[in-house]
Amino acid sequence: MSDYFLEVQHLTKYFPLNNDVISRLTGKTHTLKAVDDISFFIQQGETLGLVGESGCGKSTTARLVTRLIEPTSGAILLKGEDLLALPSSRMLEMRKTVQLVFQDPYSSLNPRKTVMQILSRPLEVHHLAHGWAAKRRHVLHLLRLVGLGVEHADRYPHEFSGGQRQRLAIARALAVNPQLIIGDEPVSALDVSIQAQILNLFRELQEEFDLTYLFIAHDLSVIRHISDRVAVMYVGKIVETGAVEEIFTHPLHPYTHALLAAVPEADPGKPPPRLTLHGELATPVDPPPGCCLYGRCPLATEICSQVAPPLSDRGGKHYVACHNV
Repeated sequence: MSDYFLEVQHLTKYFPLNNDVISRLTGKTHTLKAVDDISFFIQQGETLGLVGESGCGKSTTARLVTRLIEPTSGAILLKGEDLLALPSSRMLEMRKTVQLVFQDPYSSLNPRKTVMQILSRPLEVHHLAHGWAAKRRHVLHLLRLVGLGVEHADRYPHEFSGGQRQRLAIARALAVNPQLIIGDEPVSALDVSIQAQILNLFRELQEEFDLTYLFIAHDLSVIRHISDRVAVMYVGKIVETGAVEEIFTHPLHPYTHALLAAVPEADPGKPPPRLTLHGELATPVDPPPGCCLYGRCPLATEICSQVAPPLSDRGGKHYVACHNV
């Protein structure tokens, strides 16, 4: 059992690279550790922002939680029930509870289907509406929820702007009355002004339906705007978690410092003193033992090269994986 709405325990996803160029040349098997023993939790009704560079494992985490791909090991507890232990028949029912909004709405919407057909499909799969009239009423209600009009129901995805298409993707996620929505960088492909509108829509829907969010982004301003807590990810591992203002005002992990230092300052005349990293980004393919930031971190010591630091509580549920802070 779990006291949290969603709790991820020691989640791991390894991809064997048996047919890549290096493996063929060396005759050795290599492993890409996309997600490497991560744990986090989300309370009912809150938003956890998952932030990190491209390729750090954020999207893989989203697909693991929704079981679009299966993990190598770990547990995913949704309201105390382990999703990985559910049979396919039970998992179909649980999919109504967890929905995913993808980064690119044009790729995630079928270009050959009308909005009516796209939004009514989840209703058909989960038997939530019967008959054309009932499905149309439900679809029109969904369109109004996301700020679109009834005249949009019979149009195709290519007839909409990027922001409107993302509203359609959100409407499709809402169709089955979910409790947890995972946003996989849902605003990164949009203009800044449209980003603000979509973020405000997410917040309004959360307040109206008591939704819980796992919100993935690489833009720190987006994460700060929408999140209650933040988890910072680097090369497949979570290196720091805490309340959003605590992370942004009192970061502890050197990588979090580096992320914040990369944000342009409104007053560049007096930038705050922050740690900077040097060297190349670590690779998730056959990573060496020890801390994933070793070799780039100015605080690194000998133990960092040998022992991977665990997430430890530094007070106030502020967790950091570092030997030297």
